[in-house]
This record gives sequence, structure tokens and C-alpha cells, in this order.
Amino acid sequence: MALSHDPSWPRAGSWPAFDGERVDAALLGVPVHGTSLSPTGAHATPAAIRDALARYSPTLMGPPAVDLGAALRIADAGDIDDPDSAAGTERTVDRVAELAASARRVIALGGDNSLTYSVARGVSATGLITFDAHFDLRDGVSNGTPVRRLVEDAPEAQRIDPRRIVQIGIADFANSAFYAQRAADWGIRVITLDEVRRRGIDDVAAEALEVAGAGADARVHLDIDVDVCDRSVAPGCPASVPGGLAAWELRALTRRVASDARVVGADIAEVDATADAPDGRTVRLAALCVLELLAGLVDRG
Repeated sequence: MALSHDPSWPRAGSWPAFDGERVDAALLGVPVHGTSLSPTGAHATPAAIRDALARYSPTLMGPPAVDLGAALRIADAGDIDDPDSAAGTERTVDRVAELAASARRVIALGGDNSLTYSVARGVSATGLITFDAHFDLRDGVSNGTPVRRLVEDAPEAQRIDPRRIVQIGIADFANSAFYAQRAADWGIRVITLDEVRRRGIDDVAAEALEVAGAGADARVHLDIDVDVCDRSVAPGCPASVPGGLAAWELRALTRRVASDARVVGADIAEVDATADAPDGRTVRLAALCVLELLAGLVDRG
């Protein structure tokens, strides 16, 4: 169905192509899906998120109201071709690095969670925050391994100290004791779903930024794995479970973390646009996360 047109009600998205000039934010599609542990059509998601953005206004209510399109320079750098191959991984790293040299924030549209390995390397992250029900500390190469790979497999200059990793939303009955112990042994700060709800979003986000953003010239990457959400709001995430974060909690966490200047990169992962509910609620939530990442840039000025 065609969307209505009102010149006084602009729609989000349809941002100009990246031209190499300075921007506040650059979007990049990274349609990885080939190594997913469960069947997925996540390669279709970057395009679906771009389409869904048009359902929303780019306006923050304030007060005063702020139009993101007027307040920020936003560009779209297109998609990475064949990002699942070893060569594609390195192309992604190089392209993200190129964008990071000209953008205050690079926002990568996945794709399964394997993109976190490439994108965090590309922005030269020194710290990592994940919103995820899962540790992603498995061995091998898959969507279940990016956090481990950033600690162990990345070139030495691009590895992340596990003591600068914070994982928010880790859920009961979605992980094994083995990987929980690996996280503990490595010094990863794990903030479970129950702890998020007990402490509140502002408190949790402040700690995460303190840990991941420690040190001089800190550069934090934010991995938004939408399967951290309750399955009722994220049916298009193969591994989402009942009882996860509410949509508003994910959005609030995203904007709170994104308002910190140390956050230079972000990715949105694990949404399978081909398996979404008929109303597209998972993809629409992912699109709103893009807008929250942009809103954070306005919040910090």
C-alpha cells in the first residue's frame, strides 16, 4: 500500500548517498546470513528496514520539536556485496573504517549477528556493549561467535579487551553454563534481563558506558540484537523468547547509550524480515532503533 503524502509531515529515511563528505551518521547494509545457526532470511532485512523507516516521522517531540533531517547530516552508503565470505568480512571492515573516518557514527543494518565482528573492527572499537539474550561466545564462525571472535580472532590491534565488554539482557534458559563461565572467566560484565528490570535503564546504561568506555580515546560499539526482546514484539527474530525486553525498553536503552559521544558504531542484528509477523512489527522496531541511534546524536549535541 502506498503511503500518504503530506509536505508538512516528512518521512524518515531516503537519505542521500554517502559522498565522502563529513556526516553525522552513515548507514550501511551488511546482509550476512550464511553462517547463521538457524535458518534465516536476514539478508532481506537491510532493505526492509529502509522501507519501514518511511512509516515514521524523523521528528523528536522535545519540546521543542526537532527534525532529525534538519539537525543532522545523514547518508546511506548502500550494502556490502557478499559479506558472508572471508573476503566479504574484510571488505566490510574496510568500508566501515572508511565511513568511520567521515562520520560521527556508523549504523550497520544486518543481517545476522555475525556482522558485529566486522563492524566493531571497522570502527576501531575499544569497548563493546551488547543488547542480547545470548552470550555469542561460541567457538567457530557463526552468528553465535562474534563476541568471542572480537576477543580472540581479530588482528591484535583490533581485539577488544573482554573487561571492556558489557552484555545487557542475557536471559535464563537461552544460554549454557559453559558459556556463562567463559564470560565470567574473561571478566565480561554480564547484566541479566532480571538485573535490568531490577535496577532500571538509566542505572544499567550508565554502568555499561563506564565499563565499555573506560580509558583514553575510548571508542564504543553497540550491538543491538533484537532477539533480546519479548517474542510478542520480535517474532521475526528466530531466537527471541517470551519474557524478553519490551519494545519501549529496547528503544529507551538504545537512545540512552547512543547519547554518549564514545559510541562511534552500532549494528542492528538478528531480524529475519522474511519471517516477520504480517504487520512487520519486528522490522518496524528495528527501524525505530535506527531513529533512536540518530536521536542520541541530537541529545548529546
